[in-house]
Amino acid sequence: MQTALYLIPVTLGDTEISKVLPDYNASVIKEIRHFIVENIRTARRFLKKVDQSIVIDDLTFYELNKHTSPEEVSTYLEPLKKGNSVGVISEAGCPAIADPGADVVAIAQKNKLKVIPLVGPSSILMSVMGSGFNGQSFAFNGYLPIDAAERAKKIKQLETRVYSENQTQIFIETPYRNNKMLEDLIKNCRPQTRLCVASNITCDDESIITMTLQDWKKAKPELSKVPAIFLIYK
Repeated sequence: MQTALYLIPVTLGDTEISKVLPDYNASVIKEIRHFIVENIRTARRFLKKVDQSIVIDDLTFYELNKHTSPEEVSTYLEPLKKGNSVGVISEAGCPAIADPGADVVAIAQKNKLKVIPLVGPSSILMSVMGSGFNGQSFAFNGYLPIDAAERAKKIKQLETRVYSENQTQIFIETPYRNNKMLEDLIKNCRPQTRLCVASNITCDDESIITMTLQDWKKAKPELSKVPAIFLIYK
């Protein structure tokens, strides 16, 4: 096993690990003793799901979130500089994609340290795959503005890019605001614009549905408690 910064994907929900992560990932994880994580408690739980034989007390965890300073993040890579592999674990899906893990990777690259991303589920890519939209050109826009006027403006800008650039536009929302997002899309987009709502990807109750906004207006689902991704295209 190469000494490197390993980007370790996790399940997107309560999915069995064997359904979404290759066995190779477990073999790598069992060799690592230093982990950079968003949440230590959930990271520990994930590691025990990977392999019950992992002794959590033998591991060192470094917490990484939006409050962690760049200077502190740099110290997290000291074990790697000394020849010990370090793993990065996100809260869900792939590290460094819409995730603070990107800051660690940037520092590693700047210091010419080996970075190895492992295979795992990305809700962003899987939603594009299941949408029927343009997979040659797409953009992930993260969270849209909370302010109503700013959000309406942003939605219209993204829809303009759909038609002018032939590009799929992707964005997310906090689950409790999902229903409001759907309402705002119906209100601000053209009726013929297509919307894909992908929720609970890889889970037993996964749903990936594409319809025009005119049709979504007639059949609004309850989305307030589920992780969802929204995609628009012509």
